[in-house]
Amino acid sequence: MNSRRLGIVAAIIAALILLSFFLSVPHTKDVTEKMANESEVSSMPLVAIRDTYRKGVHTITGSIEAPTPCVSVSAEATTVGTESATDGVLLALSMPEDTGVCLQRATKLTFSTTVSAPEDIPITVTVNGVTASTTAL
Repeated sequence: MNSRRLGIVAAIIAALILLSFFLSVPHTKDVTEKMANESEVSSMPLVAIRDTYRKGVHTITGSIEAPTPCVSVSAEATTVGTESATDGVLLALSMPEDTGVCLQRATKLTFSTTVSAPEDIPITVTVNGVTASTTAL
């Protein structure tokens, strides 16, 4: 009789352990939804910029986070609008994808460029043609 009780208690404990394991393991559906949300957020790159204006020239410096240290960034600033009325500055960042074998570690890359334009005009930033969200340094 004593061994029968011990067997029942062991079976109950084993069932509780299996049930808690089943409830604590993430399900496939939960993992794919999380990955989809992460890719939506990462599709819009975040660029930090600082604009210094002096004698009719904007010096725009900043940084962007690259997926690997093997990637480089180049910046080109142009004015947007007509010759008589400048509407803003377009900062076009080019960051080609790395095709070689490289450490997959996010790296902050810096850039700098200049453009002649009026003092208080907005700056729009694109990365590889995609509009980027910006923060001011």
